[in-house]
Amino acid sequence: MAVQQSSREWQRLQNGSDIRGVALAGVLGESVNLTSAVAYRLGQAFVSWLATKLGKASTDLVVSVGRDSRLSGPALRDGLAAGMMSLGTQVLDFAIASTPAMFMSTVTEGYHCDGAIMLTASHLPFNRNGLKFFTADGGLNKPDITAILTLAEKDSFSEVPKKGETEERDFISVYSNGLVQQIRQSVNHSENYDQPLKGLHIVVDAGNGAGGFYASKVLEPLGADTSGSQFLEPDGNFPNHIPNPENEAAMAAIRGSVLNNKADFGIIFDTDVDRSAAVDPQGNELNRNKLIALISAVVLREHPGSTIVTDSITSDGLTQFITDLGGVHHRFKRGYKNVINEAVRLNSEGEESWLAIETSGHGAMRENYFLDDGAYLVSKLLVELAIARQSNKVITDLISNLKEPAESKEYRLKILTEDFKSYGNEVIKRLQSFAEAQTDWQVVPNNYEGIRVACTKEAGWFLLRLSLHDPVLPLNIESDTEGGVDAIRQRLLSFFDTDFSGTSDQLDTSALTS
Repeated sequence: MAVQQSSREWQRLQNGSDIRGVALAGVLGESVNLTSAVAYRLGQAFVSWLATKLGKASTDLVVSVGRDSRLSGPALRDGLAAGMMSLGTQVLDFAIASTPAMFMSTVTEGYHCDGAIMLTASHLPFNRNGLKFFTADGGLNKPDITAILTLAEKDSFSEVPKKGETEERDFISVYSNGLVQQIRQSVNHSENYDQPLKGLHIVVDAGNGAGGFYASKVLEPLGADTSGSQFLEPDGNFPNHIPNPENEAAMAAIRGSVLNNKADFGIIFDTDVDRSAAVDPQGNELNRNKLIALISAVVLREHPGSTIVTDSITSDGLTQFITDLGGVHHRFKRGYKNVINEAVRLNSEGEESWLAIETSGHGAMRENYFLDDGAYLVSKLLVELAIARQSNKVITDLISNLKEPAESKEYRLKILTEDFKSYGNEVIKRLQSFAEAQTDWQVVPNNYEGIRVACTKEAGWFLLRLSLHDPVLPLNIESDTEGGVDAIRQRLLSFFDTDFSGTSDQLDTSALTS
């Protein structure tokens, strides 16, 4: 298929370790750059890259393809499959699937696919889509994506006379059964082994993404009452709320479902099920620091002394919680691949790390291939829910000692210059000098991105960092006292007004005053 795209346009499809683009027209100012023809070329590029990596011919490869509920999914799948089949590769079509399930197809008995591709753009708007790639070694990294896009741009593929074929498979049922067996074995309820969740009322909110299977294929076979679950049907218009555990409307929806149905537990997934969050019977959100603390408590009971790797914006209270349980809190960079790769690195150097997790809900466990799998993470929590119920306890007893900040807020400062990375780093450098001059502020050592400062007077901290992909400086502020966030904000506003006076055409700090 002919594709008219420049080198820059191909490379613009890269979003870290994923590919993302605009797949549907209709949104003002967003022109389509991820078409069926582009997907065709990307399919050819992936199997060419994969053949070289594995030392195989493309005609000997088997690659699985799945998609979330996005409207552009079927057309992109068709283009992607056609591109791979043009080089003789066999394609397994999993239809609606989850991102973690796609990886599992590379390591599951009876499948052992050479590679897997998930068509998803996570929680982004309906007109976007993207591709996530896997081998049995895990998700591809940024250099791999760059290499695949370079191959696609060169378009030097030799199509074969005998095309590959497509075969439809119901892999989500295979994947779900694995979760069912995991929960049964872990709870090990002697009186009701097959249905360890019987008597528990658990509601699921899939946000019309790909996660609806969890209610019917995992919870119900385990005996749970799932009445009141909502938005389970895939719908790429996302008519109810954004499928995103970080979204306020999404969390309000699952909280409402738990309270209205008097449920014991609520579960919410993002679009492709690599992220999740939960809600307790009182409607309290179990996400961000609370979610990390919950799964950390489980991990540290199973693996005492483990290092827990998180992203950079986790709270000081979480650090104390992990330390009190005998663990080590290793706060690293934002970005789920950064967090996962850091945990892998620590293990390779002899420092045991059994959990890598972002505040966004991306959680990856060493016992599960360090795969960021929202369904697996929730399944671990359901084991704890069932065991706690047997002892007349509640799962949140695990985090009763977690100290949460009194206030927390994020401000996003927009960089308006083209070379935003250099400018952003200069802002961070100058802020560090300012912070070091304050007698009651201390720059936190061993910080891996931006600048983190402990603020003694305000009983809190702030972190200013450069966004991974966007021309933005996110500023996170937390305080253990009422009014502490505003006090820190005012001092930072003074810094920007003084050091960056007259630079409104380069840095937009209006978020700090709105």
